[in-house]
Amino acid sequence: MTKSIHLSIYVSIYLSISLNGQVINSQVIDEKTGIKRNDLYNLEEIKVRWKKAALENCPGVPCVTTPSFTCGTSTVPDMDGNSYKTVLIGTQCWTKENLKVTKYNDGTAIPLNNTYTSGTVSTVWQGLRTGAYTIYGNGSSTGTDASNYGFLYNWYAAKGISSTGSVSYKNLCPTGWHVPSDSDWNKLVKFIDSGADTSSSSSTQSTTAGGKLKSTSTLWSTGTPGTDNYGFSALPGGCRSFDGSFNNIRDDAFFWSANELDSNYAYFRNLKSNLSSVYRYHYFFKWRGASVRCLKD
Repeated sequence: MTKSIHLSIYVSIYLSISLNGQVINSQVIDEKTGIKRNDLYNLEEIKVRWKKAALENCPGVPCVTTPSFTCGTSTVPDMDGNSYKTVLIGTQCWTKENLKVTKYNDGTAIPLNNTYTSGTVSTVWQGLRTGAYTIYGNGSSTGTDASNYGFLYNWYAAKGISSTGSVSYKNLCPTGWHVPSDSDWNKLVKFIDSGADTSSSSSTQSTTAGGKLKSTSTLWSTGTPGTDNYGFSALPGGCRSFDGSFNNIRDDAFFWSANELDSNYAYFRNLKSNLSSVYRYHYFFKWRGASVRCLKD
């Protein structure tokens, strides 16, 4: 007899309790014979059986059920315990904040690389071919930039490459979520602007969707303000360049996709403070640093 049948039997018994603590004419199935029989059970015996059934169907005390998830009102936690707000845009459920996690969702650490001195080239950052994260301006993980804009990741982290030569990809996003593909980004832009050009390999995809994705926050420098029509709330976290320098904070938002063009370049999306456009480019070195948003599977 399955656990679900066990529980249903005991539920039936429990609900049949009379006011004087007895079960009247309760019908159960004998586990050995499968024959239905009527029996009387006192209240204490029922409590024991009920507890046994509950433990069989939900090991551990106390029994905790998984809460339901509603995109737009529910949040999603990462491996570090950070919690991200969510937003439903069309049929896609996005995090509406940039990632600031230090581990892949299997618990594997993502190395921090903040090695850079102004005016020099960071050969360490430039030479990485595995996942790494950084914080704008070599900042602290609890500093203002990290709090406002999240962390910057190279493409190898976005793809989930944690060891040299690996073809088994880890996931930067929480379980049940993923780094959006190039196609996922196209779908978002097309939903916001039905006339968007999502076919060209490198172009201005839309002249209006960017403004609708940008937050109205004053963290964007002066220019064309965002209207945040859909709650995506994009912020200008800037980027880390191929030489290890940090650029464009408050002026540009750069978001990785999980897709590469070749061994050197990968696709990304760019929003600018002074324009309402969305740009899709492929000539972004994989060892640059950009923001990451997650999309529900």
